[in-house]
Amino acid sequence: MQDHSIIAIPPVDRAPQSGIQNRIDQKTKPPGALGQLEQLALQLALIHRNPARLRVNAPVMAVFAADHGIARHPVSIAPQAVTRQMVLNFLSGGAAVNCFCRANNIQLKVVDAGIIDPVESDHPDYISARTGAGTQDMSEGPAMTEAQAADALNMGMRFGRTLCTQGHDLIAFGEMGIGNTSSASALLSLLMKLPPENTVGAGTGITADQKQLKTDLIRKTLTRINARHAHPSTMEILQEAGGFEIAQMAGAMLGAAEAGRPLLIDGFIVSVAALIATRLAPECRDYMIFAHRSAEAGHQHVLEALQAEALLDLGLRLGEGTGAALAVPLVKAACAFYNDMATFDSAGVTV
Repeated sequence: MQDHSIIAIPPVDRAPQSGIQNRIDQKTKPPGALGQLEQLALQLALIHRNPARLRVNAPVMAVFAADHGIARHPVSIAPQAVTRQMVLNFLSGGAAVNCFCRANNIQLKVVDAGIIDPVESDHPDYISARTGAGTQDMSEGPAMTEAQAADALNMGMRFGRTLCTQGHDLIAFGEMGIGNTSSASALLSLLMKLPPENTVGAGTGITADQKQLKTDLIRKTLTRINARHAHPSTMEILQEAGGFEIAQMAGAMLGAAEAGRPLLIDGFIVSVAALIATRLAPECRDYMIFAHRSAEAGHQHVLEALQAEALLDLGLRLGEGTGAALAVPLVKAACAFYNDMATFDSAGVTV
């Protein structure tokens, strides 16, 4: 089955690019001296259609959580119950992503996309958008039904649009789900036709034996799927090996890109969701900013596939959106120099 665009995302208009680049080049610095910040400012100006001033006043971090059937095998150092426990930790403000969001004035929203046992909470930033009570074991059969995959993607799109109507002008993405690096590795192998040895990493810090088991389970998953689909579409791949949180993130990226918002992409798992989004609607790639290069083995392959250069390389492999939260000050710095840095003419500097 072939892919087809499921949402109409307006491509970024590149007509004003030379004028924007000239504005950047006229700042009091040698051309290119601010490195990736200059590329970031150019991207933001194109996304916002060449505004007089760039603004990131209301960033939001959306952390999507779900459980995975593959976690019934010992592919993680943590038991599956930790997914729900970490959701409660997010809501009580105790996780790393909470700390980084507070430090950088980022609103944090937590989405239950399908953890096994639902959380009962009236927290204003908690969203219950459950596709199911965890996926099935992808090594034995499809992770989700066709209806669940479509439902998760559509719920994500609606949520992405909602974040934009609430006034958020930078949408950052994070995730939580024991076993979700296994899902992301399988998805990447299928999307890029890579062997599992190239996409499986240490995840939460598993032993060599656990990593071998994880690799073997993903190889079994790939064999099963390739026997069932000669040329699987992106939606079929998502159904067979995805997670509810990965599907909802991909949908939310599409919904927010449709509204013309920049998307701040976290590490390995979020980047795989971004790769899925670009396969479903290629135009959304223009709206993506890649926060950091993860220490997870497969992330470099995702970045290469998306022709992305990450802003940070800190050896992070926690997830949660921590890398994206740390990159928000860089996005704001790009806006600041674009808006307020003097030009050679205004400063009376001649070179």
